[in-house]
Amino acid sequence: MTARCVSVDCRHRPAGLERRLGETYMFYDTDIGDHGLPHNPFKSLVVPRPIGWISTLDEEGRPNLAPFSFFNAVSDSPPVVLFITNGGHVEGGYKDTPSNVETTGEFVCNMATWDLREAMNRSSAPLPRARDEFYFAGLTPIPSCMVKSPRVAESPVHLECRYMKTVEFPGHDPVPTKVVFGKVVGIHINDRFITDGKVDVGAIKPIARMGYQDYTVVEKIFSMDRPIINDVPN
Repeated sequence: MTARCVSVDCRHRPAGLERRLGETYMFYDTDIGDHGLPHNPFKSLVVPRPIGWISTLDEEGRPNLAPFSFFNAVSDSPPVVLFITNGGHVEGGYKDTPSNVETTGEFVCNMATWDLREAMNRSSAPLPRARDEFYFAGLTPIPSCMVKSPRVAESPVHLECRYMKTVEFPGHDPVPTKVVFGKVVGIHINDRFITDGKVDVGAIKPIARMGYQDYTVVEKIFSMDRPIINDVPN
């Protein structure tokens, strides 16, 4: 049974107003996790989330590739992206990607697309540190222009990044969560996907993460002009 919000103590509008609107809402405390559902719904509520398909090199120059569903651009001036790692490596300690980024100061974000969905998923396998995810996923590493981390040749878009900073905070795992920021210093876009001076995102078909084991793909695109002040009603 799901928890029901019955008073203002739930820290949102009173349940009486909900009843007048003809709606009811479940409520749960995220620290307690008393949602009563088979799976935590949080990841299904902030959707869709772009996938940061991050390629790096370790200290010995070995390539690594992993997808992260907590990823996004957070600024365009300067262009900055972040990705977040939860939990540790199967062999212990931090995951390879944040460790490599902090050690080398570089990484690349490769766009995950519908055509590359199976390869992206394979690269998420919990391989031993010595295994090459590029090879395991059947992908081709190619050199970057401004960083040493390789790019995924099959991906149509690459963001070359230099490491900025890491923010850590505790979670439910023994290994703290890491939020890794990087400045985008170089961008590659496959010419096939530039039409009339614009990136044809519909043709690229980026995929994004939903909740559970679900994904979605960008296929339907619509435009809306921002309102000007004269259009705003009193």
